[in-house]
Amino acid sequence: MTRVPDTDLAVAAAGLVKTFGEHRAVDHVDLEVRRGEVFGVLGPNGAGKTTTLKMLATLLSMDGGEARIFGVDVRREPHMIRQLVGVTGQYASVDENLTGYENLWLFGRLQGLSSSRSRATAHDLLERFGLSEARDKQIKTFSGGMRRRLDLAASLISQPPLIFLDEPTTGLDPRTRGQMWDTIRDLIRGGSTVLLTTQYLDEADQLAGRIAVIDRGRKVAEGTPDELKTSVGSSTLQLRMSEAADTAEAVDVVRRVLGEEPVLTPEAGGMNAALTDANRAADVLIALRQSGLSIASATVQKPTLDEVFMAITGHGAEDETDSPMEVVR
Repeated sequence: MTRVPDTDLAVAAAGLVKTFGEHRAVDHVDLEVRRGEVFGVLGPNGAGKTTTLKMLATLLSMDGGEARIFGVDVRREPHMIRQLVGVTGQYASVDENLTGYENLWLFGRLQGLSSSRSRATAHDLLERFGLSEARDKQIKTFSGGMRRRLDLAASLISQPPLIFLDEPTTGLDPRTRGQMWDTIRDLIRGGSTVLLTTQYLDEADQLAGRIAVIDRGRKVAEGTPDELKTSVGSSTLQLRMSEAADTAEAVDVVRRVLGEEPVLTPEAGGMNAALTDANRAADVLIALRQSGLSIASATVQKPTLDEVFMAITGHGAEDETDSPMEVVR
């Protein structure tokens, strides 16, 4: 395993810039990723996520800014950076005509491991990623989820302390996505640091301790999922009465207690009311009970990351077209 320099930050990047002709794909992006966390870079296709990751991994040169990985300068010591980082891209880099075992053995040899060490590492990774039963099958017979797990396994052959995952669950079905999420959580429990790019809001919410939102090449927000949700609005109290005939009276009670006009949701047979303080939900429930009104259900929800993204950028997370970098790739 590569010796990791002693620093609290796995990634420290400031003012990253990358241009392709007249198009500025990354526009002065700053990132700080702490050791042992999953840091999410969230944005639509073409936002600059993959380009940012490729600059940090030395796969693209930087046109501006600076970056360090565990304190090592990305520009000046690219060979050292490649020993510290494992990269799993959006598209599997394995050879479809080889078996799972043969692919991992070959990657081990290419990374300088002895033949016996490559064999042992291949067996260990196949077991770790639940692929032992398919070790002798050609990759062309693998499902999409199996390919993604094998690709992730290949990026861990040299046991890098920092792992870049570029949209690791793109194109996977919900069940396989869940399996990949569990695998990523296992990496963190094993002491790795993960920089994850994704356009899936639920994926960022599930995995990332902190999230940077990138749109049109710029970082437009950063924080924990809860911080981002809190920044764009209050919680919402969702109510449904046991008797539909009581809804009008319940609206009056909610209006009196909160001083806000609730929004009726006819399709759900209830109403939503904005809360400046989530604790006010208890005041509403007490007032409804005192009025003799029976509640079928009551929930308090924070804004979703979908709502956060819309509020911050003015459009949905899938509304962007591909950048030149995405198209060329």
